Amino acid sequence: MKIAVLGGDGFVGWPTALHLSDAGHDIHILDNLSRRWIDTELGVQSLTPMDSIQERTRIWHAETGRRIHFNLIDLARDYELLKKWLQEHRPDAIVHFAEQRAAPYSMKSDRHKNYTVNNNVNATHNLLNALVEIDLDAHLVHLGTMGVYGYSTIGAAIPEGYLPVGIETLGGETVSQEILYPSNPGSIYHMTKCLDQLLFQFYAKNDGLRITDLHQGIVWGTHTAQTRRHPQLINRFDYDGDYGTVLNRFLIQAAIGYPLTVHGTGGQTRAFIHIQDSVRCIELALRKPPARGSRVEIFNQMTETHRVRDLAEMVAKTTGSEIAWLPNPRKEAAENDLVVHNEKFLALGLEPIRLADGLLSEIVDVAKKFAYRVDRSRVPAVSAWTRDIAPLINHDPEGKRLKSVS
Repeated sequence: MKIAVLGGDGFVGWPTALHLSDAGHDIHILDNLSRRWIDTELGVQSLTPMDSIQERTRIWHAETGRRIHFNLIDLARDYELLKKWLQEHRPDAIVHFAEQRAAPYSMKSDRHKNYTVNNNVNATHNLLNALVEIDLDAHLVHLGTMGVYGYSTIGAAIPEGYLPVGIETLGGETVSQEILYPSNPGSIYHMTKCLDQLLFQFYAKNDGLRITDLHQGIVWGTHTAQTRRHPQLINRFDYDGDYGTVLNRFLIQAAIGYPLTVHGTGGQTRAFIHIQDSVRCIELALRKPPARGSRVEIFNQMTETHRVRDLAEMVAKTTGSEIAWLPNPRKEAAENDLVVHNEKFLALGLEPIRLADGLLSEIVDVAKKFAYRVDRSRVPAVSAWTRDIAPLINHDPEGKRLKSVS
């Protein structure tokens, strides 16, 4: 297939582009490179050295003979340019990663909230609008988040997107209906993903767009089979308090002798997936597009759940690290359970990579190799969800004054 990978320079977008190209597809990346500009804004860099997107695609061609095409397009701002590109190239499928993906970054300030909403919602709507306008029947696969469900518990497993409910009619009868699982976003970033869901629902119903929405858990790991093929193909590795995912952050903290920073009780239960499984799931979803006129297909793209404190204790036991218990910068329940259905991808043949499969040491090795690139002052998570929480945050960059929460 000819596949457009929107946001293909990013943490999941880049290894996905390589994976799909390696599988024989004709890959076109559309990206505004905003993630690189955000690195500059935050004064931080990927732990792993990253070449330009042009150099990365050149190396891929030299290694494989296959070309990945790059197009500099801002989906949220360049609607006419996006529409013209889609009209000219008419891809068979579109993988949509082109959104600001960090919850802490989306909560840093009013400016960051505005940017996240404007970028994410406009990018999604511009894409849907353009597909209808040029009558392009491309299968759209969107990378969403498990965060649309929220993290509260009602003692039941979270279904894959749709919840069966009984509604009492005026006549006193009960009728059955399936609705989108009630949204419960925990940040501005998660809220934009909830808005995406409604946009998808409307355009699938109104215009017959074929859409698959992947509600993904927290990604860990850095290598895929394709990024290992050459040092310059390596994926980015974020360790800072805004973009670093929790398990990757624990592993880099362990590698540089920094206490593992657990916020609150560490009782937050989260869903996880390895980066190799993430790109494999996207390929599986592309193979099974919904029929035109059907509702949005929703998958829970995760393989296991863990409490944050259990992860910290596992990494501490493996690496001999200490744990620092810090005030939580997020407004969330101190403890939650998370039971998730993910049978759809398992039925399509996914064989999950588990945390117990020994890949943690591989990530620690990567972290140690590039530890000289770490700015220790960027390790703490300091973006506060509310003004009341802000004064409680520990900003100590070296960890010398880290105190446990009593």
